Amino acid sequence: MPDGYEVRGNAVRVYFRWEGELCRESLPGKATPANIEHAKRLAAIINYEIDAGTFDYSRHFPNSERLQKGSFGHYLDLWLAIKQNELAFSSYRGYASKAETHIRPRWGSTQADKIDHIELQTWIQKDLAATLANKTIKEIVSIMRQVFRLYSTRNKTAFDPTFGINIRLPDDEDPDPFTQSEIEKILSTPTKRIQELNLIKYALYDGPRTSEVQALAWEDVLDVERGIVRYRRAVVRGRFKVTKTKRSTRVHHLLKPAREALQEQWRLTGNRPPQIYEVVDRDNRTVRKEKLRLVFLNSLSGKPFYENALRERFWRVHLKRAGVRYRGPNQCRHTFISQMLSLGVVPLHWISQHVGHATIEMIQRRYGKWIRTDGQDVPNMIEKLLNL
Repeated sequence: MPDGYEVRGNAVRVYFRWEGELCRESLPGKATPANIEHAKRLAAIINYEIDAGTFDYSRHFPNSERLQKGSFGHYLDLWLAIKQNELAFSSYRGYASKAETHIRPRWGSTQADKIDHIELQTWIQKDLAATLANKTIKEIVSIMRQVFRLYSTRNKTAFDPTFGINIRLPDDEDPDPFTQSEIEKILSTPTKRIQELNLIKYALYDGPRTSEVQALAWEDVLDVERGIVRYRRAVVRGRFKVTKTKRSTRVHHLLKPAREALQEQWRLTGNRPPQIYEVVDRDNRTVRKEKLRLVFLNSLSGKPFYENALRERFWRVHLKRAGVRYRGPNQCRHTFISQMLSLGVVPLHWISQHVGHATIEMIQRRYGKWIRTDGQDVPNMIEKLLNL
């Protein structure tokens, strides 16, 4: 076989070693004497360019399958396929949306090893920063960084152009709970959508995540009269799934207002026939079918609350009628936590376990200003409890 080219049947191709791998590329046309001579010259040129460090694969072989496999888009596809098996549907959809909307149009066809650090910085500062929040930009850069990490598993000497790129985020916004007077306005403002108002009352006085209360079923209620419920699933973007962590699966003994809301809902939905729902397990792959009777349903449609229906179709309008400044439904959870902390007698570990937080430190960091250190006379309270 002549050095640098070979005839295979009625075709001719060149071969060369590039980046430690033996590459073979077929040339158009048949193995005529002229094409064989062309292959000989091309092989010599390619070897010279490789030695000189000027070889450009795409210039010589723009339609090469190797180029497709070396493109950033190829590795982005591989990464997305991995994440689809690892992540919850809602998380994966967020990643895929950013990949397809922002990353692929700009970098998909570019060879991964041709993406330059300065060029990437310029794209971030000029294109992304003009329209996107820093949090979104940080997530986009994180995706690219993970794709380059995957690329480096096949190309050991690869340089990660995202190295050194840091996106600063603003401080997290503090919780913005409802005051006691606002709660009274919210619950006393008349509405025909009784189930929605019951849901809000329940959330204000038990503190579940909005996704958890929307997925609560009568099969999770251990005792209606005593108000004992178990949280074991959530609904996110229209899909039911088990709670995010085992810690989030928990049993609650409801406070009186939440218990009252639950008991009123029993009269409204407790005797409805069960429906079959697909529930995604924690591995994000296993799907089980469960017969459930949801506690809270959309008053207008009689169906579960999907996407932003609760917030946009009821909550916004109800707050306006009540004369209360708008905050999202998730602030009901913040309201419960802040009120428990402000009492000054509820143990932090109880609050942390009750709302499904991973650590007490998370409560202290997020809700520090509601923790009362001087509101209760703790020694006097202890003396009364111990009859001293």
